Parts: sequence; structure tokens; C-alpha cells
Amino acid sequence: MQQMLEAEREEYLGYSKYDYTNKNTTNSRNGKSKKTVKSDLGLFDLDIPRDREGSFEPQIVKKHQTDISRLESSIIGVCM
Repeated sequence: MQQMLEAEREEYLGYSKYDYTNKNTTNSRNGKSKKTVKSDLGLFDLDIPRDREGSFEPQIVKKHQTDISRLESSIIGVCM
């Protein structure tokens, strides 16, 4: 889940971490914030990536979303 969030931010910004030669934006990474989410397996923490401008909104786990049970079921369904 964490890797999917990182990949989503990388796609949004348009360049890989430390790949400053392909950076075509003034926006950049700005750390992560902790978020506790509920799944079928219980509660767990995610590190939600942020950008400097505050315009990045993850599509996997949206802002203010705390229950990812449906997402978890979808991922498991795709893997089987």
C-alpha cells in the first residue's frame, strides 16, 4: 500500500526521487503525514506522501478516508 502511494505521488510530480534533471515543476516532495486507517484486519498506520504546494491528493486513500476495507478487498480480488 505504501509503495502504491509513493508511486502515485511520483507520477503526480512527474519525476523520480533524486532525478532533478527531469524536474519540470516548482512543486516537490514534502515528507509524509501519518494516517490511521481501518481495514478488515484491524487498524494500521500509513505514511501519506505530501507535496510542497499541498495540491497532491492520493486516489488510493483519499483525504479524510479512514476505512479502506473495500479497497483491500479489491486488491485481494485482483491478486487471486
